[in-house]
Amino acid sequence: MHVRHDERTAVGRSPVRTAAQAVGAVFLLVGVLGFIPGITTDYDSLSFAGHDSGAELFGIFQVSVLHNLVHLAFGVAGLAMARTASLARAYLVGGGAVYLALWLYGLVIDKGSDANFVPLNSADDWLHFFLGIGMIGLGILLGRRHGRTA
Repeated sequence: MHVRHDERTAVGRSPVRTAAQAVGAVFLLVGVLGFIPGITTDYDSLSFAGHDSGAELFGIFQVSVLHNLVHLAFGVAGLAMARTASLARAYLVGGGAVYLALWLYGLVIDKGSDANFVPLNSADDWLHFFLGIGMIGLGILLGRRHGRTA
């Protein structure tokens, strides 16, 4: 019996799709954790947006409601785009590019100004750098592998 390769099913699931699902799931988890007091320290100072939000995920990464909503949106996008290998690759590479741009943005803005609307601190900046590099690397390496086998 011949089994048809269909990238939308578990049969023949590509590594790039699995990676996009995993990254999306982590973003969803981080978005939810940002709303949980205790996991997010100084939760009572969580604001919608802006540099004055004193809440920090794990006591390290400055967050706001907007920041948490962005994580949730990235998570939903990752899970939705993991439906096909080409969309999964686009999510990883495109999302990685967004995070590298956010890293650069965080490096050049004054953290105490209104330009820091997300908000970002130095820990966020460097996390965004490593996320960007990691996502792009996964998208390129695993997307290329899928392209050769499909």
